[in-house]
Amino acid sequence: MGVIWGNLRTRMEKGLVVSLISRVWRRLRRRKKTPKPQDFAGATLSELFDFIKSQELVPDLKENEDRLKQILGDSSDLTFRHLMFGRELKVPIMVVHVDGMVGSEALMNGLIGPVLEKGLRLPEEKYGDHLNRDELFALIKQQVLLLSSVHEVAELEEVLDYLVRGHAVLLIDGVTKALACEVKGWSERNVEQPTTEVVVRGPQHAFVENRRVNTTLLRRTIASPLLWFEDFKVGAVTNTIVTIAYIKGIVDDGLVEEVRQRIKSIEIDAVFESGYIEELIEDAPYSPFPTILRTERPDKVAAGLLEGRVAIIIDGTPYVLVIPATFATFLTAAEDYYERAFTGSFIRAVRAFAFFLALTLPSTYVAITNFHQELLPTSLTLSIAAQREGVPFVAILEALFLEFSFELLREAGIRLPKAIGPTISIVGALILGEAAVSAGLVSPALVIVVAATAIASFISPIYSMSISVHLLRFPMIILAGTLGLFGVIMGLAAILIHLCAVRSFGVPYLTPLAPMILSEWKDTVVRLPLWQMDTRPKSLVKQEYIRQSPRQRPQPPKQDDN
Repeated sequence: MGVIWGNLRTRMEKGLVVSLISRVWRRLRRRKKTPKPQDFAGATLSELFDFIKSQELVPDLKENEDRLKQILGDSSDLTFRHLMFGRELKVPIMVVHVDGMVGSEALMNGLIGPVLEKGLRLPEEKYGDHLNRDELFALIKQQVLLLSSVHEVAELEEVLDYLVRGHAVLLIDGVTKALACEVKGWSERNVEQPTTEVVVRGPQHAFVENRRVNTTLLRRTIASPLLWFEDFKVGAVTNTIVTIAYIKGIVDDGLVEEVRQRIKSIEIDAVFESGYIEELIEDAPYSPFPTILRTERPDKVAAGLLEGRVAIIIDGTPYVLVIPATFATFLTAAEDYYERAFTGSFIRAVRAFAFFLALTLPSTYVAITNFHQELLPTSLTLSIAAQREGVPFVAILEALFLEFSFELLREAGIRLPKAIGPTISIVGALILGEAAVSAGLVSPALVIVVAATAIASFISPIYSMSISVHLLRFPMIILAGTLGLFGVIMGLAAILIHLCAVRSFGVPYLTPLAPMILSEWKDTVVRLPLWQMDTRPKSLVKQEYIRQSPRQRPQPPKQDDN
């Protein structure tokens, strides 16, 4: 038995030696493939990424400092703070951070101060002349740092990622690991009122550019452990964090997996706003209609999550994406659910009528005045003819000129400073409209039509939908000017066919109208009372279809016969 055990141990030792040699050889080969430090001047982006990924932390503190300076270009905002731990031991420690991205108070009170204080109080007789560096690393991590978030990292790539995100990194001489400490402290915008989705009644706070603040707002709205968040990094250079949010148990797992795969498939160098993600994951990229809801209201996102939708939160933008989104979603405001059912239904009907009006009013005017004057009363026909007397342009050019002028004023009002933007747009519209009528370039009737169309187009609670209407008005006017009402009908038919073909993450865009789902009509063009809206949309959820008790109709108290 002794001979057998001796042979077995010898083979095991040989196997360990061979394994160790092979690991060292593979690492040497991998380092040969990466660009050398002196080759940075001519290195490509992919070569630089490969070099960063191949680097690991080494025991020598000076070498780690040189590597960080080399990769970060010895940037002027990179700060190194060298410390000595212990009165007698004097273990070298280095704290690295990016100036302006950390809070000075948190850095001193939570990291540097406790480390120096613990070093002075460390009992020398307990450790003798030598201190195990790994024990020191564990001691600082578990007993010294007064911070809520401390991450242990071993790769240089992780160190760099934490540095550029506002963490301070602590390195100890002789240890091949580091501690990334969250001491973020840059200036940020506070939570304020919504700017694009204003409501009279309802919550008066909106998302901000900080992703973690936005997830906190959702947590405050939905205080449930089933609200789950998943993080992804998108952008090879910017490393933007993209978070998906959903309620486990309500959302369809297939929808969540589809969102994951679409985000993971994105290969781009930078993501600055939610529009980047929206264009890269939507089903109909060439459609003039938005297929992903973009909102800055936490209550609207929370309502979508409770219906079985998925939210996408992008770091650096206050707009959150909600998917899937149907056509009816873009005609719905959060305030519809805070007012009485009849009030909300009436406002929704007004929005639907305004959408149709903004799309067809100018083209209908052009078609009737050019081809179908017999449809108007005689007095109105004579009045319009008198107004157009002396106008040198045909109705189609007149309408296109006014619509284009309105778009110029709208864009100028948006781009100008807030103090003068609204004034310029309003005064400019009045002056230009009156001057155009006085000069005989346009007729007063068409000015009224364009003004009414502009007002109707802005009734949509979602800005992206109103922009779609602005774009579609121009081809509708051209069709009306060439084919009359037949062209208007052709344009509407083409739009309807397109809407029937569009999908939003597999959900038909016109749901619940096409396909017809009668159970979802209670929350489409009209809104029934809340006690009747006891189910979630069948087009979204496959489980937990019932959301409340069906027997909640309010009734007056019963009176005794006595």
